[in-house]
Amino acid sequence: MFLKYNKSDDLLEVLDVSELFDPFKSTVSARSHCGEEMQDPADYKKSELVFPSGEPLPRCWQDSHYASATHQAK
Repeated sequence: MFLKYNKSDDLLEVLDVSELFDPFKSTVSARSHCGEEMQDPADYKKSELVFPSGEPLPRCWQDSHYASATHQAK
């Protein structure tokens, strides 16, 4: 899956999407797709990532208390 890094607008290839979906992990391992050579993997904060369209990541991918917060709001 490709996401955009807010700080540089570079496209990143997320190497393990299960990290992305896990709300208990605040970072994901990804590889930048800028330049001609394959970049080494690095860890990126989920809070600094968006979809290529600019849409933010779903809150349930970032907040481990998302479900309890939505139930209390009702």
